[in-house]
Amino acid sequence: MTPDTPRRAPMLRGLGLYGVLAFTFTLLCWPGEAHAQAWSLTREQRQSFLQHYAPIILKRGNGNDGRHGYDWVTSFDFDQDGDFSNNKLHWKQVPQYVDGARAGTGVHAGWRIRPTLYTSLIEFMDGGSKNLVLIYHVYHALDKNAAGDYQLHDWERVEMLVKNVVGAPGSGESVAHAVVTQHKRNVVRRAGHVDLNFMQSATGKHLLIWQAEWSDKLAAAHGQELRFVTDTYAFFAGRMASAGKAEAGVNNDGGRKNVHYAFVPEASTDAVTAFGARALTYATADALASRYDNGKTITWPNVKRITYELQDLADILPTHWQYGGYATHWLSTAPIDFYLESPIANEAGQSEVSAGMQRFFPRTRDIENEDDREGYISKKWFVGTHELNDSASDFGGGGSDAFHDNAYASTVVDSRGQTRASASGYPTSAGAFWWQHDYFVHSGFTDSTDGVEQGFWLPGLWYLQENGGFDGRWNQLFDDRPGMESGAR
Repeated sequence: MTPDTPRRAPMLRGLGLYGVLAFTFTLLCWPGEAHAQAWSLTREQRQSFLQHYAPIILKRGNGNDGRHGYDWVTSFDFDQDGDFSNNKLHWKQVPQYVDGARAGTGVHAGWRIRPTLYTSLIEFMDGGSKNLVLIYHVYHALDKNAAGDYQLHDWERVEMLVKNVVGAPGSGESVAHAVVTQHKRNVVRRAGHVDLNFMQSATGKHLLIWQAEWSDKLAAAHGQELRFVTDTYAFFAGRMASAGKAEAGVNNDGGRKNVHYAFVPEASTDAVTAFGARALTYATADALASRYDNGKTITWPNVKRITYELQDLADILPTHWQYGGYATHWLSTAPIDFYLESPIANEAGQSEVSAGMQRFFPRTRDIENEDDREGYISKKWFVGTHELNDSASDFGGGGSDAFHDNAYASTVVDSRGQTRASASGYPTSAGAFWWQHDYFVHSGFTDSTDGVEQGFWLPGLWYLQENGGFDGRWNQLFDDRPGMESGAR
């Protein structure tokens, strides 16, 4: 047996149909619970959960000195050319897009900024309880590091573990914990923490997140890092009603930070109405571009309120594939092998990446040759092997690879005594390849032991519909709406 022809663990061979079913039963059920309780959400319910819990991003801008628009959230293909390697180069022309819209010259009128959060939903049964991991990636086409260099494809994500799902969102489930990216740190807040604040209404329960501006401030919050908002939504509602200062308290940092933008999920009508958010189009671009710098405190009437849409992480994954034209977008260095039990399919169910052992390329290609950051498929959070931190740090840190490396090598057991390879049933994957459905679910509690995290690997055939599972990392849920302006239908 070679890594190119993986198969189930030896214990599955020769068992026959009933033996395999019994083994699957054992993997997916925990003591005292019945496998018969497994059930699945519909496609529409999965979309609804992602929309219901979509965060509100309160963002500080750095839009003075002609850099208006730099801090917009955007989509991967804002320039409509299907080429990610020039995104940074083209994003530097966003002020020209805005100025062209204002003057009516039509400069870059063919662009579709479409502020977008790229999502995935992981659905699984844990005993008799249905739980969800919701992932939201806030995409930016340009960033600036501490050395003053420009970078592209900035990766910042919000993640939530939602437990005890019983049907449609808002039917009694709860958020067990949330995680935000703060450079290389993955900062966690558990249910009941004062830093975990939501705007809750009939159309959603939206986690309040603050984001720094695109530029670096060295020892201060910078580079589009995310922080938890420490103020309640009532605080912001009062400030908006009184035309007060636009500021937000954030975790692990004294005082309040300026807010120049609010990005609001378009599917939540209550949130859109409360913030007075508008879709970003060529016609509205001038009015929705902040021209303030990060040190400028403004009042809420001057905050630019913009709607965003949800799309799928799986929209981007085929571009990493060795047979998917990767060389247009990604470099050939540091490839990653995944064994796919099923193809990556688009919204219509058509295969975009074949099943089997597949190679993906994760390093970004930059037409300006200034950056080779990692893409989605190489991020530790993609397989859940990030290390949790309770505190943020302006100096980075907390981004150790120890747990990720141990997980890949299958040299450390989870909180239930399983390694990655033993949980999946692919013993040959240890140190050789990732299985498509490898995913580590964090408990939400930090562990000071180097290379160890509290939580468990999703076991065996967890991802099958009949077992109440769904691995949304590889599935596309939301209509791509090609060529459309944000908000258009």
